[in-house]
Amino acid sequence: MTRRLISSGSRFESEIGYSRAVVDGDLVFVSGTTGCDYATMTIAEDVQGQCEQALKNIAAALAEAGASLEDVVRLLFIVPDRGDWEPCWPILRRHFGEIRPASTLIHAGLQTDAMRIEIEATARLRNRA
Repeated sequence: MTRRLISSGSRFESEIGYSRAVVDGDLVFVSGTTGCDYATMTIAEDVQGQCEQALKNIAAALAEAGASLEDVVRLLFIVPDRGDWEPCWPILRRHFGEIRPASTLIHAGLQTDAMRIEIEATARLRNRA
């Protein structure tokens, strides 16, 4: 299998030099993804809304790669405010509670003050019968 680049259509991908996701062999690497709704170019004010939207954005990239959230094996979460982490737990448990990928949380600043969470994902493509 060859390397394949997946784009969200964001102008920043070509301007900065990255892809929303890269498929390499049976692995799918999804770039750090925020809660921006690309259809409306808006971002929710609350971290829960941003977490949900980030997961929708990740799911869309995975679907284009032939995978789903069920195929995620690794997650990286970045939140600027430690207090924003726990409110995301129910959302993450709903999506990953049975899958239970390896994960890491980092507290760090994001590109804009409006961004309250960024999520990076790695998935493994499975043979689907």
